[in-house]
This record gives sequence, structure tokens and C-alpha cells, in this order.
Amino acid sequence: MQTRRQHLQHSAVVAGLLAGTGLFPQYAHAAFNKAAFDAKTIADALKAYGSGVPAESKDVTITGPDIAENGAVVPLGVSTSLPNVKQLLIMVEKNPSALVAMFNVSDSIDAAISTRAKMGQSSDVYAVAITNDGKALFAKKEVKVTLGGCGG
Repeated sequence: MQTRRQHLQHSAVVAGLLAGTGLFPQYAHAAFNKAAFDAKTIADALKAYGSGVPAESKDVTITGPDIAENGAVVPLGVSTSLPNVKQLLIMVEKNPSALVAMFNVSDSIDAAISTRAKMGQSSDVYAVAITNDGKALFAKKEVKVTLGGCGG
């Protein structure tokens, strides 16, 4: 019986071999936008996706704690009821790299995603929905990161 760690190590080796031989699925490579993940600001990350100036929208929802006791694992979520959304992004304004997560979506799935992010300090967190025609719509929420959850 394999342990979880052995299974993950085996999976990493197989993925590495597939990527090295060019047999890794092409859509996995196409989904990664290095320029966006390297961007230091939210505007630069959106520019890397070809989006213009984002507009605030009540149709985009962000979830997360008001106060995060542990900045290493902050639960965040994004959802939208908008049609024709192709990507959902989660961005943290004061992180060294603003873009935390990017998810490709389509009309055939429910556009509601949850993940955990690392935050070094209190910051505004943005949920951005990018539509097929390149429009960027967002919602934002302030998340305070504390040491020990004291609310400081």
C-alpha cells in the first residue's frame, strides 16, 4: 500500500516525464500565463490577460474571512452568475506577485471556485471575472492578517 507522500512523488515523476517528452496535454501549458503571474500589480496582471480597465460588478462575488489568523492559508473564493465568463482570477493587492490563482471556466460548469492563498500582510483581495469579449469585472474585499488572530 502506497502512502500519500509516495503517491505524490510518483505522480510528480510521471508528470515530469510526460512534460519532458512533449506528451503533457497542451491545454495545461496554454493555461499558464507567466507574465500575469510575474506581475507586481493588479493592473499589470490584467494587462497580461488582454483586459482593459476592470469595472466593479455586483455579479462577481468574493468570499474570505474579515480577519485571517494565519496568513499562510487564507481561504478565498470567487463566483459569478455572468454568462460567457472564460476566466476567474483571485488577486491580492499587497502580495509580491498580485495574481494568486487563475481558473479557466465555461458555461458548462458552475463558475464558483474556492482555494487557499498565502498573504504576507493585510490587503484588499480582488475576484475578477474575464468574459469572452475581454471585459474584466471585479469585486473586492479587505482581509486583515493578524498574528495570533488578535484583530490588530
